[in-house]
Amino acid sequence: MKLAWCRVSLAPLRQENNDQSEMVSQLLFGELVEVIESEFNWTKIRTYFDNYPAWMDTKQLIYLSEKEANRWLDGISLATDLFNELDTPWGKQFVPRGSFLPIDKEAEFRIGNHQFKIQNQQKNNLLTMQDFALSYLNTPYLWGGKGPLGIDCSGFTQQVFRFIGIQLPRDAYQQEELGQEIDFEDQQLGDLAFFSNEKGKIIHVGIVLADYQIIHASGWVRIDEFKEQGIWNHEHNKLSHNLHSIKRI
Repeated sequence: MKLAWCRVSLAPLRQENNDQSEMVSQLLFGELVEVIESEFNWTKIRTYFDNYPAWMDTKQLIYLSEKEANRWLDGISLATDLFNELDTPWGKQFVPRGSFLPIDKEAEFRIGNHQFKIQNQQKNNLLTMQDFALSYLNTPYLWGGKGPLGIDCSGFTQQVFRFIGIQLPRDAYQQEELGQEIDFEDQQLGDLAFFSNEKGKIIHVGIVLADYQIIHASGWVRIDEFKEQGIWNHEHNKLSHNLHSIKRI
């Protein structure tokens, strides 16, 4: 198995091996992948944490031995600051919230043979899952996005659950297959709510908050009223999403 890590701040993952292809997801700095095949400009990968296959620009990856990869995996956690400034072998680099950095955020760290230093470290005050979810408020919706400047609904739930050490699959319909189904009256903070179209296909997901509210990415990351029928949008005075199920992970 060939392993590599994402060297850029945010790398687009595409359905096919060309720049015009749809972006289906993103990698963040420090994230590991398994290399399936490689061409001159494009590499087909499978993401390490959620087994998501896609194509990406070969230049945005650096290979690791299995030993180096395991060493990196042993010491990483999700970055919670909006941006972290790094000194890298190729110069200054800003990496966004959701990137992979050392658990204790040591000033200096290594990934394989490459040395890094974190500058201007901030004191982390995001202590709970809800804190982390709320830190994405008003982030614009971006199909395939997983970063603090653009994120989609299942990318948002995946990043929030990563914060508490739970690896969800990438897409909403895959996430819905997990966990225990919960009645609407028994919902609690942190449950996942899934929504479907008229054909019953899962098309949306959000995170249940207290007091019958939900935080989700629709146009932007927002908080709306959560009713037994679905999500109620007060701006347009209508139901925006039809409830399919509630799951407790």
